[in-house]
Amino acid sequence: MPARARNSGKRNRLYVTTGDNYSDPTSLTSDAVMAFDMRSGQVLWSKQFTAGDAWNVACEIGDDTNCPEARGPDLDFASSPIVRILPDGRRVILAGQKSGVMHAIDPDRDGEILWQHRVGKGGLLGGIQWGSAADTEQVYVALSDVVRKTVENADGSWTRILDGSVGGGMFAIDIESGERQWHVPAVGCGDRPQCSPAQSAAVSALPGVVFSGSVDGHLRGYATDTGEVVWDYNAVQEYASTNGVKTKGGSFDGPGPTIADGMLYVHSGYGYRGGMSGNALIAFSVNGE
Repeated sequence: MPARARNSGKRNRLYVTTGDNYSDPTSLTSDAVMAFDMRSGQVLWSKQFTAGDAWNVACEIGDDTNCPEARGPDLDFASSPIVRILPDGRRVILAGQKSGVMHAIDPDRDGEILWQHRVGKGGLLGGIQWGSAADTEQVYVALSDVVRKTVENADGSWTRILDGSVGGGMFAIDIESGERQWHVPAVGCGDRPQCSPAQSAAVSALPGVVFSGSVDGHLRGYATDTGEVVWDYNAVQEYASTNGVKTKGGSFDGPGPTIADGMLYVHSGYGYRGGMSGNALIAFSVNGE
């Protein structure tokens, strides 16, 4: 059961999100946000959002002997919680779940729910995946909801491929009220192979712009006030690399862009589960590529 952590130094507390159980019996601390005392390691509180969730990869292969009885729904937290301070001085923890729900809870009231906002359907590869970003007013949430469909081949066999018409979208939610400020739907892939509009990669933000990469190979910058797409880069191409290795870009997934010293760095080519594979590390400046 993996955990992702966030340190709150003033109160000497460590906040983590947890994954689902991999075997039976299920625990009370899976699919949860937890608080630990940093000096003693003592659990201060735990807030579970999906009970009885046990799943592993044996549940989707031919021999499911090791699949837990619960068989999912695999709605774990796949990214660290975010701690922010509200205008009245109260603190809030923001945690996005694969259920498709962004949760806001009070860390000083044992995880009491402040609000919950659904952005998507959620599921095994769906919902909010690898991480959201927040400033002082809004949390920026990218939606995965990737879908794989089964198609029949000419020889009568069957293949699972990405559905290019389902998934994706970018959301801004007010941290204090939980109200949606804007939503930008994803751009569909049409008939492009190995393509999905899902936005499961982690989000990165700087003042005025939030960046989200998509499985379709595009990295987009959204204006934080309106959601307008102010920059769109298609990484599905070949590059003349600095080390001479043949290089091409592909899908964005997993970690998000790193922003430092006027530069944006991002990897492209996440080919897992049907995405477009590649091997590019791309650097952008404020003036373009």
